[in-house]
Amino acid sequence: MNSTPEESDAITLEPIGHVACARSELVDDNWGDVTAVIKLDPERYGKAALFGLEDFSHLEVVFHFHRVPLDKIQIGARHPRNNNEWPLVGIFAQRGKNRPNRLGVSRCELIEVKETEIHVRGLDAVDGTPVLDIKPYMSEFAPRGTTKQPQWSVELMGEYY
Repeated sequence: MNSTPEESDAITLEPIGHVACARSELVDDNWGDVTAVIKLDPERYGKAALFGLEDFSHLEVVFHFHRVPLDKIQIGARHPRNNNEWPLVGIFAQRGKNRPNRLGVSRCELIEVKETEIHVRGLDAVDGTPVLDIKPYMSEFAPRGTTKQPQWSVELMGEYY
């Protein structure tokens, strides 16, 4: 495999829908009670695309951090949230929004499905966010075995939800 990207390596993604919610500010914390509606693109998806989704309690949502300017993308290391009390870690060792491909992945609670709208709680995406994919959360896809994480990440997430 080549070590440099080729033109054929380019990926084009089209949003399947967008987030509608009252939260439009890019704030890092207090997402737990935020409710939102993922509105599928009605030109491409009918209600059949969501059949059976209501049988799940939680979803995994892949979305695009569309409001992160290209010149703010980070590819090296930084202190999470620019907090010098936390260690310098690479962009792939944290979940910051200024990622190379500006992709977000979130797990949220499914409240209800109405036609082509998915009502959720705890989705950490602002109003207008393009949604790239939705998957039902299945516990069998959770990590197997004991997980570990550094103390700084526990502190960072303390008020996230």
